Amino acid sequence: MTSAPFDFSPLLAAGLPPPAAKWTGLAKFSFVGGNNDPEQVPVDELIAAASAVLRREGKTLATYGLAHGPQGYRPLRAFLAAKLGRDAGITATVDDILIVSGSLQALDLVNHTLLERGDTVLVEQDTYQGALTRLGRLGVKAVGIPLDRDGMRMDALAATLTELRGRGIKPKYIYTIPTVQNPTGTIMPEARRAELLALSQEFGVPVFEDDCYADLISDGQRPPAVYAMATNGGVIHIGSFSKSIAPALRVGFIVAPWQMLSRMLALKTDAGSGALEQMVLAEYCSPHFSTHVPKLTRGLRAKLDTLMEALNAQFGTAAEFEAPKGGIFLWVKLPDHVDTLKLYQAALAAGVALNPGPEWSTDKAHSQSRLRLCFANPSVEKIREGVAVLADICRREFGVPERIANVEQARA
Repeated sequence: MTSAPFDFSPLLAAGLPPPAAKWTGLAKFSFVGGNNDPEQVPVDELIAAASAVLRREGKTLATYGLAHGPQGYRPLRAFLAAKLGRDAGITATVDDILIVSGSLQALDLVNHTLLERGDTVLVEQDTYQGALTRLGRLGVKAVGIPLDRDGMRMDALAATLTELRGRGIKPKYIYTIPTVQNPTGTIMPEARRAELLALSQEFGVPVFEDDCYADLISDGQRPPAVYAMATNGGVIHIGSFSKSIAPALRVGFIVAPWQMLSRMLALKTDAGSGALEQMVLAEYCSPHFSTHVPKLTRGLRAKLDTLMEALNAQFGTAAEFEAPKGGIFLWVKLPDHVDTLKLYQAALAAGVALNPGPEWSTDKAHSQSRLRLCFANPSVEKIREGVAVLADICRREFGVPERIANVEQARA
């Protein structure tokens, strides 16, 4: 006797996100997500690091937290404290750092510590999709601040803070990706960072600084972190090894005053982030990080150049963009009548995956004709071939571009 499958539908909690689709593999030409260059993952060195640290300290895996406490593996926190001081100007001890399971857990911990349904936060108008979706699920209003070539505009931020104050609304935080912004690739200059901190102090609103891409600056030159410039402790700083080493490792970190860190630590109820990943990273990074990252950024820059050349060849002036100063994304503007949500569907059917602009913006009309392309993961050959396929699909769907590879195309 066979029975009907059990139906969980009536038991599901209210407010769940839509169900996830089954994984069917990466698209043939994948320009989505934060995937990095597979050829640049330091596999041999990670194998050596894993072997060395496991032989030396493997028995500590028998203890939650490796007997280093709930903030994470102490040698990794020590490496980060030194690195942040050297690269970002941040003065921090191992006790100021919390290791987390990627920057997404960092976002969740900050949000669950500070936010309640109905709250307001300020974000860059074009920003990280993961931040926007989390705010939406929490019932928090995200107010977008326009960007220019130097990142979040301070005149717009000041006007918005003033307008909200007039309505009796005090935002819980100002979320910014100041160093290699996602998706635009801008870097906020030091003077503008000082303006941001002045507004933060004037209006009593803390800054939430997401620095996950800061290691991937093409020329290696970066301004001090906003956290480093703050004098009143009103900044929370997060970062990750996902872009500098490998996203699948799922190791990120939070730097914050103990008043905040202690509250977030109380919410981190996962019995600690993956210990083996922390041990291997600490063992690998101390001798290799400073030489690995410049090599990685050189390879990424070559792929970016390939992508921009391919877009110029296939789309001509129909694709507008500015070369990012680092990172792994290119933010592209197509003619206004192109709907990238529709383009995404047609492109995916042909094996080209892209990120449509509206998913990365608080202003859907502004971003309708924009798209984000990740150039790190596909090979140079796949980049060229994928852009050619995308141009052909875009022309068929929207009549854009009228010319492909400098050859005028008949309208479909």
